[in-house]
Amino acid sequence: GIDWMFQDGDYGYRKFYAGIDTVVMGRKSWQVACSFEDNPFAGKRVIVFSRKLKQSPGAEIACGNVRAFVRKLHRTKGRNIWLLGGAKLVRDFVAANLIDDFIISVHPILIGQGIPLFLKHMRDTKLKLKGAKAFKSGLVQLTYTRA
Repeated sequence: GIDWMFQDGDYGYRKFYAGIDTVVMGRKSWQVACSFEDNPFAGKRVIVFSRKLKQSPGAEIACGNVRAFVRKLHRTKGRNIWLLGGAKLVRDFVAANLIDDFIISVHPILIGQGIPLFLKHMRDTKLKLKGAKAFKSGLVQLTYTRA
């Protein structure tokens, strides 16, 4: 679940969202998003990686090699991609060296269980800090680029 995430402010989301044209995520993240509203990410191209889903209203379904997928996506509309999640999908994108920027929001909450952001067996990736912003709520947003 995402009930632990701060929802008391924008935290730069509107500006970020205006700058993307494609949202890529895993099946479980998509199902969570759909539980909040019928048409999440309206106005954006939505691509869901899944081996189980064959179709889903409001989204394209993809599976297979992420490197080939991104190469194909860059030939069409979709240059500003938000990789929203699934930890397995993030691992695959990191392994293929396909993530340019990481925006990590650290919430001042210790969670005892759940799915980690980064899975074991992920390759080491050196990052360079682009910026850090602290909010009154205690949330800190870190922005990195690949070194």
